[in-house]
Parts: sequence; structure tokens; C-alpha cells
Amino acid sequence: MIIRIALSFLPLLLGGCIAKTALDVATMPVKAGAQVADWATTSQDEADRNRGREQRKKCKEAGGDSC
Repeated sequence: MIIRIALSFLPLLLGGCIAKTALDVATMPVKAGAQVADWATTSQDEADRNRGREQRKKCKEAGGDSC
């Protein structure tokens, strides 16, 4: 008797799992596209950091202490 009651609630419990999986599968291409765009672009902070490294490298190669 208890097993029948437990089995009757099983579809309700699994319905959330199936819906969550369907949502994850549906949003996966969008998340992947956003990640690719993030990898392909450079943020302003990264650009500033790279510019500073390049300037320090040029100054060091020139041998100047006033840079």
C-alpha cells in the first residue's frame, strides 16, 4: 500500500528534473555563444593592462630610468 502511494508521487517529483534538464539543454547554445564572445573580445581592463606591460617592456629595452 505504501509503495503504491510512493509510486503515485514519483511522476510529480521527476517532472521537475525533466523540466530542469530541458531548460538546461535549451539554454546551452546561448551560454556557449556568450562564452565564445567573451573569449574573442578584450575588456577595457585587459587592454589597459596589456598597454602598460608593453610600455614597461619598451622602457626597459631602451634602458631609461625616467620612464
